[in-house]
Amino acid sequence: MAPRDSQYDFIAGFARHLRDALPNAFFIGFTGTPLDRADKNTRAVFGDYISIYDIQRAVEDQATVPIYYESRLAKLALDESERPRIDPDFEEVTEGEEVERKEKLKTKWAQLEAIVGAEKRLKLIARDIVEHFERRLEALDGKAMVVCMSRRICMDLHDEIVRLRPDWFHEDDDKGLLKVVMTGNASEGPRVAQHARNKARRELLANRFRDPNDPFRMVIVRDMWLTGFDCPSLHTIYLDKPMRGHGLMQAIARVNRVFRDKPGGLVVDYLGLAHELKAALATYTESGGRGRTAIDQQEAVAVMLDRRPHR
Repeated sequence: MAPRDSQYDFIAGFARHLRDALPNAFFIGFTGTPLDRADKNTRAVFGDYISIYDIQRAVEDQATVPIYYESRLAKLALDESERPRIDPDFEEVTEGEEVERKEKLKTKWAQLEAIVGAEKRLKLIARDIVEHFERRLEALDGKAMVVCMSRRICMDLHDEIVRLRPDWFHEDDDKGLLKVVMTGNASEGPRVAQHARNKARRELLANRFRDPNDPFRMVIVRDMWLTGFDCPSLHTIYLDKPMRGHGLMQAIARVNRVFRDKPGGLVVDYLGLAHELKAALATYTESGGRGRTAIDQQEAVAVMLDRRPHR
């Protein structure tokens, strides 16, 4: 069985009932992103690994392409007047946290969301993404995903990019190069309604994005399409959201699909997530896993220069 949240509930959940009903059964889990947390630990529930096919072996077998890493930090001081309200998505992000800890996290989240989503910083990020992606397209045709930490930031960043490239925008779902994909409803106002589509409209966008020939080239998301969404032509992911562990690994795996002559996927980091990425990679290459998959861009360039023909 594939480990899901229900498999970790041994008090009154599905896992408890299943084990009571089948006391002599073997429980074998198949997963690409094992959890390693105090409350949800795949190995603690299912036992040690029987067989490991890690991301390094997948690259060697050409089942996936390597992932390259590029840090592009955007540091900017925040004026007191620019501190926005707490993002309404916070309750979902911290679901299950203790009340006292949740209140502390709410303050930290609000502060970070304010800094990350400051207008001056988003202008810098928007310009950098536009210029960076256009250079990428000159060398390699494909798609890009931008991951933001709140719906507000998704919408604000979209507007900043559109100011720079008005021709990327179109109000119709079946047209336009740039879209935001997020949840929401019309009662939240016309701005949210513009981007928060129903399931059928989101599926239309998903099909457009999967089509390598469709002009829909860049999508901005908070957490949608980060798991279970395959788009082989997607070769660049811009991360501007705090992430770690299996969530981070699932996100960067969006760009490692094999597609035509795609040499690799690129993770562009605007928040300094290198430490979290290394920690996550260590988890997914341990216990028999070999090597590493995320390669720093500067290291790759150094190797290339070292191997160039000498005159």
